[in-house]
Amino acid sequence: MIRLEGVSKHYGAQVAVRDLTIDFHTGQLTMLVGPSGCGKTTTLKMINRLIEPSSGRILHDDQDVTHIDPVTLRLRMGYVIQNVGLFPHLTIADNVATVPRLLGWDKHRTARRVNELLELVGLDPRGFGRRYPHQLSGGQRQRVGVARALGADPPVLLMDEPFGAIDRIARERLQNEFLRIQREVRKTVVFVTHDIDEAIKLGDRIAIMNQGRLEQYDTPAAILAKPASNLVIDLLGPDRGLKRLSVTPIDLNALERPPIVHPDESLADARSRLDGKWRRLMVLDRDGRPVGELDGNQIEGNGAVSERARPLDATVPADRTLYDAFSQMLIHQANWVAVVDGDRFYGVLTPSSFVAAIQRVPAEVEGAAARR
Repeated sequence: MIRLEGVSKHYGAQVAVRDLTIDFHTGQLTMLVGPSGCGKTTTLKMINRLIEPSSGRILHDDQDVTHIDPVTLRLRMGYVIQNVGLFPHLTIADNVATVPRLLGWDKHRTARRVNELLELVGLDPRGFGRRYPHQLSGGQRQRVGVARALGADPPVLLMDEPFGAIDRIARERLQNEFLRIQREVRKTVVFVTHDIDEAIKLGDRIAIMNQGRLEQYDTPAAILAKPASNLVIDLLGPDRGLKRLSVTPIDLNALERPPIVHPDESLADARSRLDGKWRRLMVLDRDGRPVGELDGNQIEGNGAVSERARPLDATVPADRTLYDAFSQMLIHQANWVAVVDGDRFYGVLTPSSFVAAIQRVPAEVEGAAARR
């Protein structure tokens, strides 16, 4: 949907962006990240002509944006900035209605859209629509900024460090909320951030810039597995290995399957199913639902499994990442993490499982690169 071809921006002798060629894929969230002064915000602002390029072409739906009226172009693109920029004298509803009104929508259509958007960003229109910006928290104002940017349902959303001025807890909530919104609306999003962790968490792809040039452009998993330069390595930080866990989904086909026993079975049954590999058993009910675990040191004597079984300490939903699973293992000091989907048990992750999963990632990245 958006393509930059050999784009540069000069301010006299100073070069802010150098011969940049990049595609921002339709429906994807692309993060622009890099050190201060690398050209990421300049690149963002050239897309909607808040800054005019010195050379090169910027195409939106195969149209050169320099041939489109700037006002018309900007109405096609939502824009969200760090300090929100809400109009303080307008209510929240009127702020969100700004672009639909500029486009001449009628009152009923505008009101419906405002209500839809406030609900989309998690704000009750009845409770927030008549308030003013100063009556909202910073996180709530930022939600309104996102809603306003989506006012006329633009295909493109430009975001310039929108969550940068918010405390960590509120920022994480906003990031999660924005991911939920993006899953629903699937906009083409170009998002500037200085925070590599935010880029990894949110981005479908990450464009790392340095001195106006593109240093590396790929998926978060590929960049973490094979950084292209020392600058990228420094930007990713010393915990790059842990960051890789956060972008690696749990592979259900690679889970380990410990011995299974049922609560109504005997301890003798449990003893017969232990082998040299496992020191504990998974306890499932007769419908296959996980109800606990049984330590191999607690199965001597007679009696039923239900008398010795204990609740599962560490569990993780099947749609989470290895980072989530590893965190549960550390929190509970557990020997394994049970992977579940509601009442369904898939298997367990052990310390060796994590090592094997990380070792698989580079090979998978190389295969994906070859296919591209």
